[in-house]
Amino acid sequence: MTTNTSTTQPAIGISTAAFTLILASLMAFTSLSTDVYLPAMPTMEQELHGSIELTVTSFLVGFMLAQLVWGPISDRIGRKRPLAIGIGLFIIGSVGCALSETLNQMIVWRVIQAFGACTGPMIARAMVRDSFDRTQSAHMMSTLMIVMAAAPILGPVIGGQLIAFSSWHSIFWFLALIGVVNLVSITKLPETLPEPQRVTAPISSAFGHYVTLLKNGRFMAYTFCVASFYVGAFAFIVGSPKVYIDHYSVSPQLYGWLFGINVVGLMLVSFANRRLVKRFSLETLLVAATFIAFAAVAALFIINQIHEVPLLGIICLALIFFAMNGIIAACTTAAALDLVPHMAGSASALIGALQYGSGILSSALLALGPSHSPKAMIWIMTAAALMSLVMALAVNRKPVAQN
Repeated sequence: MTTNTSTTQPAIGISTAAFTLILASLMAFTSLSTDVYLPAMPTMEQELHGSIELTVTSFLVGFMLAQLVWGPISDRIGRKRPLAIGIGLFIIGSVGCALSETLNQMIVWRVIQAFGACTGPMIARAMVRDSFDRTQSAHMMSTLMIVMAAAPILGPVIGGQLIAFSSWHSIFWFLALIGVVNLVSITKLPETLPEPQRVTAPISSAFGHYVTLLKNGRFMAYTFCVASFYVGAFAFIVGSPKVYIDHYSVSPQLYGWLFGINVVGLMLVSFANRRLVKRFSLETLLVAATFIAFAAVAALFIINQIHEVPLLGIICLALIFFAMNGIIAACTTAAALDLVPHMAGSASALIGALQYGSGILSSALLALGPSHSPKAMIWIMTAAALMSLVMALAVNRKPVAQN
């Protein structure tokens, strides 16, 4: 049950605190790119005359596909150059969104924004695996999640305040500014994949890594565990604005604060997980976290079957569900990447593609249900949490020796 608690630190060229802060900022790209305009979604839908959920879906499609391209590239030419190009695309896409006047324009620019944004979390995960062993990676990922959790807390709050004093366009100008800050900050990062450790085969052949990864049953079990959880998470992220604002008559500004409460739980659990990974196996922690997440949404499901769940019930039980991400994301990523250290870039890309691409499934399923009722959102969250638990139990059956 216990793990190696070695504290040997790699030579990363800068202080661990600075390394952590920059990587956390890069990993926050995804959540910030969507969470910051959640309070504005009802207004945007009215002005752009179409289903605003498509802007989330288009972003996730671009985010998923682009990672599969950037992964092998980063294994071949290193981490920093793809990262710089990606952030540049994110800035361009954000400016395009700010200038959009139709839904179709917004969708196109969101795809471009996603092609750049995906390099942030994908390469940050790869850099962690380049620099730390299995247990230290889980510890580092938990630390990153504590820092990066400020994005989904502050995002809706900032977005709510911006639309109170300006238009929704200002939200995307804000994202462009964040991109510029990150572009400057990565100049301080070391190149964690030196040339002797890079893939020497042509980039085209490196895409064959995905076939190898898809055939690795244990790697895919870890990946499906976190991807399934994120189906439920995205169901809440995409569905909650209409449920809270339209169904329960919550103001956009208050919604931002209520959404941020969920991330407080994530931060607390992530902080605890930094200690837990030194005492328990990653597989044991995964089973515990996925069980708690499922229990929370199962309770939500049962209550809603008896009588429509009150807003307070959604707030409290969603808080428990989201908090478990502090363990699930950190442990699955560290364990999965430890299995394939020689192709960490491609592996990180595949994890990210399925993890965030799961939001496409959530958006599609939500479109099939009542648009403002919490029913469809709760159904999806419950089914997703159950699948995540099943995957966690699968990898726990044959625990591997830990570093």
